[in-house]
Amino acid sequence: MKFKPHTYQKQMIDYIESHPVSALFLDMGLGKTVISLTAILNLLFDSFQVRKVLVIAPLRVARDTWPDEIEKWEHLKLLNYSVVVGSAKERQKALEEDADIYIINRENVTWLIEKSDHPFDYDMVVIDELSSFKSHRSKRFKSLLKVRPFIKRIVGLTGTPSSNGLMDLWAQFRILDKGERLGSFITHYRQRYFDPDKRNGMVIYSYKPKPGAEDAIYKQIEDMTVFMKAEDYLDMPDLISNEVTVKLTDKERALYEELKKEMVLEIKDQAIDAINAASLSNKLLQMASGAVYDDQQESVRIHDRKLDALEDLVEASNGKPVLIAYWFKHDLEPIQKRVGATLLKSQEDFRNWNQGKIPVALIHPASAGHGLNLQAGGSTLVWYSLTWSLELYQQTNARLYRQGQKESVVIHHLITEQTIDEDVMKALKRKDDSQTALLEAVKAELEVA
Repeated sequence: MKFKPHTYQKQMIDYIESHPVSALFLDMGLGKTVISLTAILNLLFDSFQVRKVLVIAPLRVARDTWPDEIEKWEHLKLLNYSVVVGSAKERQKALEEDADIYIINRENVTWLIEKSDHPFDYDMVVIDELSSFKSHRSKRFKSLLKVRPFIKRIVGLTGTPSSNGLMDLWAQFRILDKGERLGSFITHYRQRYFDPDKRNGMVIYSYKPKPGAEDAIYKQIEDMTVFMKAEDYLDMPDLISNEVTVKLTDKERALYEELKKEMVLEIKDQAIDAINAASLSNKLLQMASGAVYDDQQESVRIHDRKLDALEDLVEASNGKPVLIAYWFKHDLEPIQKRVGATLLKSQEDFRNWNQGKIPVALIHPASAGHGLNLQAGGSTLVWYSLTWSLELYQQTNARLYRQGQKESVVIHHLITEQTIDEDVMKALKRKDDSQTALLEAVKAELEVA
């Protein structure tokens, strides 16, 4: 296929070529992969500024999306690539291939740098989904930081750089510019731009930006960063968001409240930190979706109200494909039995969906988050169970709501009335930090219990 870049794509290609260190915060659907590959092609064979490139991406994106894009576009045929995924033996073999670009999944970055038999001699690195390096405590962050001095060119790509707040930005830019703009230490970054927020005595659970911090942070990074929203550059389809409220019967409500009270009482006298708040929130979300795991990890069924609503939505679609996002394992089998949904797992599954061969599909947000193009298969998404993660929520929605979508996109959210579902939905609408919203919701539950 012949690549006819949009004006903004030409600008982004030039930007990568003219900036040895760059961050492209491009909205989903703007074509960041082909933009990056075109810039790589030019740097390899036109200006000869690089000779060996490493691409780090989520597993499915590394295995499928980057190779597919190279094969898809006519002008990229010059590029030789090797996909470094699979077993250790398969990865070693892939590293031995003579290639211009080596594509590895982010989980194997530490292996590549510290355990493989190959020297880290890449003079250009592209991090697809830079936000996956937002934790300064992660092994992949620490490993890449060790070899950062040897990298001449680096590009960070993401559509959601700070979905959980501005604190996420420090580690990402520490990797990119070696601490030049936001500082070399997370403690200094916190002291300069944040104040303690939620705390219990001397223990601080969260921070809030100081007045003017957001503008100050963006001012620091603007010389190497580009922000682009899809609606500003593309003719995007309409996006319709819908909330479908389900109501519990008196008997189901009593059971829900009884189980909730038992769990709340377990931590009633404890300081609410992120760990036990997340545990309680997780249980409440399970119950809102219809079941909950007991102490023996057996699923206890509470209600089928979301299944009933889901069946109605699938029937009302009149044969149009429906994609269902679920969160809990115990929801999978009941959904499949009720509406005959196919779980999307393999490359073949995704291909069949895009070819219209799967009328009702299931996908987990953690596996649908980045890089998958599912817009050809349908335009209706149902959130059966919700997630606190704004990043996963936005990225999953963007599998359908992106460039190339031919129809209006409808996103349904199944909300169980008077449950924590309502708190999660409000937090996603406000684009709140997930942990802050979670803590507030759980504290509210404790107060009413």
